[in-house]
This record gives sequence, structure tokens and C-alpha cells, in this order.
Amino acid sequence: MIGKLLGNRYEILEQLGGGGMAIIYKGRDTLLNRLVSIKVLRPEFTCDEDFVQRFRREAQAIASLSHPNIVNIYDVGWEEKAHYLVIEYIEGDNLKNFIRAQGTIPTERVVEIARQISDALQHAHENNIVHRDVKPQNILITREGRAKLTDFGIAKEATTATLTQTDTIVGSVHYISPEQARGETAGPRSDIYSLGIVLYEMVTGVLPFQGETPIAVALKHIQEAPPRPSSLNPAVSPRIEDIIMRAMAKNSVERYETARQLSLELDSVAKPIFPKAGEADAEDEFATRVIPTVTRGNLPSPPATSMPEQNIPGRRRPAWLWVALVALALLVAGAAAFQFYVNVPEIQMPSVVGMTQEEAKDALLAKGFKNKNIQITLSNHPTVQAGLVISQDPPEQTSVKVTRDVTLTVSQGREIREVPDVVNLSLSEARIKVSQYELIVVEPPKESYSDEYPKDVVMEQDPNPNSKLAKGSGVTLTVSKGPQPANIQVPDLDGLTVQQARSELEKMKLTLGENIVKATSVDYLTGQIISQNPESGTSVDEGSTVQVTVSNGPGPSPRKARVEVTNIPDDNKTHELKIVVNDVRGSTMAYVNTEKAGKKVVKDVQYYGKAVVQVYIDNKLSYEQELD
Repeated sequence: MIGKLLGNRYEILEQLGGGGMAIIYKGRDTLLNRLVSIKVLRPEFTCDEDFVQRFRREAQAIASLSHPNIVNIYDVGWEEKAHYLVIEYIEGDNLKNFIRAQGTIPTERVVEIARQISDALQHAHENNIVHRDVKPQNILITREGRAKLTDFGIAKEATTATLTQTDTIVGSVHYISPEQARGETAGPRSDIYSLGIVLYEMVTGVLPFQGETPIAVALKHIQEAPPRPSSLNPAVSPRIEDIIMRAMAKNSVERYETARQLSLELDSVAKPIFPKAGEADAEDEFATRVIPTVTRGNLPSPPATSMPEQNIPGRRRPAWLWVALVALALLVAGAAAFQFYVNVPEIQMPSVVGMTQEEAKDALLAKGFKNKNIQITLSNHPTVQAGLVISQDPPEQTSVKVTRDVTLTVSQGREIREVPDVVNLSLSEARIKVSQYELIVVEPPKESYSDEYPKDVVMEQDPNPNSKLAKGSGVTLTVSKGPQPANIQVPDLDGLTVQQARSELEKMKLTLGENIVKATSVDYLTGQIISQNPESGTSVDEGSTVQVTVSNGPGPSPRKARVEVTNIPDDNKTHELKIVVNDVRGSTMAYVNTEKAGKKVVKDVQYYGKAVVQVYIDNKLSYEQELD
């Protein structure tokens, strides 16, 4: 693609990077002579209508937005089976690389980046666009330090058409919200959760959830609480930590309602929460206000007097008197407004979290707040008892005027969930299904043998399907280990080689242990099995493992013995004579021949270690002799 001219206008200069769906190139707009980024759909996806639709959706999403913290789109096109977007070229790097390079980012910079992205998300949400893939890789930092949100490739327009698309987890698993992990619809608060993860990573340098598989990470988003950022980086202030943890709340209703609310909260960290005393008051003292009009009919009547000249008909009062009266009325009205609106006492916001709703209201009323200014919102909570305050806004110890609104979030207790039926599902499928109902699997699951259920399939669950449980409660699963294994007698492996032992064990549906121990032996030849565990004759389950110890030599020295056979029958017939040596080598045929009747046979045989010599005449044991 390098050097290619797209749309007879955009020259591709070099490759900048790429993702699973598209490749990003640096290009030059030959018409306007400016650098651009060109995002080209990978060739293997050009025939996949779903990917093409996602690609077009990104163009439509960005085209509907106009914000200084969102990357601009210039053009979209298709040429020779290449779908491409022409977007703003950002000279800088993505936030992920900044985090990798710096480890942790200073608080002031963290706040500024997060505030800018919050503003970008607010603009997108106001235009009914949910990004659904907020992560550091999709946040570009210009050389001037401005943060820009990019890659709206999986963004969705927040309409009723999206409410049924809940069967697929879309997004980067380390940054997805719990509701996305459960396959539910991602809304604006899902983007806020993802931005909370980005904030967490910026201040700690690490991700809050890690796992060996994407499913494992997704389950942690649903079930586990992350370590507090201050436990990983003590420099994280309590206020920043509170903002991060609220943005990352498992329950979406406990997060910030809007990205603007998060942005304002970040603003309060970047500068004093309230202006210095007198500054705002001085500005607002003479702000435009509604003041009753002054007419002659509502001016105070002049005092009665006996001076005749003041009662002369048609006598008019001087103009300066009217001006003075109007000025006095304005002064009185302004003073009253100042007292009512501006000159309001400030207090330190008390902590009412954990109190009952009535106790919290009484505490606020005692501080001077008015009942009309105390707003109550209800929310379910996994641990806080119903009727107790979960959170308050403004937070405790904040300096506030007693005329401002206070919002108390009061617990409705734990949400109730119906237990799904997971019998006959694999363990991994059961875990996912249980998590989709916002319950958890008690770990580790129980195990039991079963002739009915295949191995690793759920055979029992507690509670039973359709039972009612509080959200976040545990479901105990019993998983099949397969049929009960047969009981087998361990064979005698003494003196066998490793290969011979493995073959014997396989016949018995047993396994030879991989960890073979070697030991010096003068009784067994090199490579012969000296001992075994379990011992021969022991009863074990089918599939059990047998460990062996093998001789490493030097083994016994060869020896010779003379065998004399004098009992061949004298019956004028020939007879078959066999001499067998049984020693550490096993059974060895030392001699076999047909002999005449009554013949005496003398033979020298070789043996190792202890041995037993057996003499067979016509395949019948005639006698045997032990040799030391």
C-alpha cells in the first residue's frame, strides 16, 4: 500500500500501526497539502458485511461529532476493494505508550487527560453515541498535550434498535463494564466505567483485573472488587481514589450519572472546590435581578405638615427627590437580595453515610439545610442494609452553603435474582450463565463420580433452578468426574525394563509415572526395575499412576554353574531335554536338545546374581536347583 494514491488524492506514506479490523497509515492530502491518517479495512474483512458495517458505522459516528477532544474525520471512500477513512493526523502517541513509558502519571496530568476525555464522551453521549471501547490505546496525546478520543469502530447509536444486541461481548476485555461482560446493552455509564479503568491505570501503572483468559477477566469485572489505587501507589490522594472507585462501581446506578458530572468532579480536584470568600460574591452582587418597578402609586406618602405652601394644588416635587427615592428602593432591594442569595453561611458538610434516611435528614436539618433542598434517590446495594445511606453529594468535609441541594442515595437492599438452570452445562458455560444472572459460582466447585453425566459437566446445583437469591450470592455446583473407575490389582514389575513395565501397565489401564528414579544396584542389571510404588498386588483405581525405581548399574557379575542330568528314562526312546535359567534377566533357555534314552548330560550354564535352574524332560519339570 505504501506509495498508493487513494481516491486520486490521498498518498500513503508509511504504516503507523493496526488493530484487528484495520491498518492505520500516515498519508498526505495532495489537494490540501496536509498530513492525514488513513484507516484501511483489512483485506480479509472486505467481504464480511458485518465488518464493513462496523467500518461505516465509525465514519457515521465520528461525522456526527465535532469536539476538540475527538479526532476529526475528513473523508470516506472505497477503491479496488479497499474501504478507507481519512481522519485527522495526530502528531504524538497513544496514552497506553505513555503509561508504559512512565509507569504512573502525575495527578495533575491524570486529571487533565481524564477531564478532556470526559468532555469528549459527554459530547458523544449528547449525540446518542456510546463509544463502547474506551481504553488508553484509543486516547491520543498530541505534542501540545491535548487528549483526543479516537476509534469509534464499535460505537453504537443509543436507540431502541440496540437494546436487543446482548448476546456478544464487544470491546477490550480489560476495560469493559460489568454489564458489557454480562452481554447486556452498553450505555453512557459503561463508557464512564471504562474511563474509570483508564484513570486507575494512569495512577497505578497497572490494570485492576488480570486473568489467564478473556472470560476470566470478564468474570472479575462482574464479581471482584479491585485493589484500592492507594494500596498500589500511596501518592494517590483520597479524593482521586474516591472518583476512580465511583466511576468503577459494579452497579451502574452508583457511578456518575453523566460524563459531565465526572468532568466537574475532576475540575474540583484540579482547583479549589469553591472560590475564595468574597470573590464570587463580589461578582454577583450587582448581577441582573428582577426588581419591582417603582411608581408614584407605591411610593411612601409624604408626611403631613401645616406649611401652606406644600399643599398648594399643582405644586410638583423636585426631580432630584424622585431620583433619590428610586436609588433608595434599588439599594434596599439589592441588600435584601444580597442577604438572601449571596450572604449565606458556609458549613463543613457532615458525614451521613451509614445513617438511616431519617437520621441523615435530621443531621442535615440541624446544620441549617432546608428540607426542600434534601433530595433522596433509591438504589439497590449488595452489602448496605435497606434504609441506610449509601453515598452523599456533596461529600463529607466539603465547604458548602446551606442553600444548596444535597443528594442522598439510600439503599433498597440487595437485588433479588432468579437462579438459572445450569445442570447439563459444562463448568465454563455454567460460570458464564450464572454470572449473567449477577450471581457467582462458589469456588472450587464440588466433584463427584457419575455414570449419567459426562466428565466436567454440571450434575447438581444448590440452590435449585428458579430459586430466589440476593444479587451477588453464591451458587454451589457439583461437577461430574465421569464414571467410577474400576478397582485394579497392580502387577509385579520387578526386573522388567521401563518399556516392558509401561506395556504391562497399559494392559491393566494403569499409567507409568514420568518421574523415573535411578539408583545404583549390584543385584539388577542396568535399566531393570528395582522397586515400584504401589507394590504389586495393591488395589488401585483405573487410571492410577505407578512410580518405579530403575537400576543404574553396575549390576551382578556373570557366574557359571555345572548342571548334570542323569535321570533321562532308559526306555529305548528319545526324549527332549530343556535347561532353563531364571535370574535377574528373567527366564533364559540355556540348553534344549533331543537326547537318547538313559544318556547322562553335563552342561555349563551362565547366570547373574541369585538364580534357579530348571530341568524339563519332555516339557515336564524334572527338578530345579537354586544357585547363589
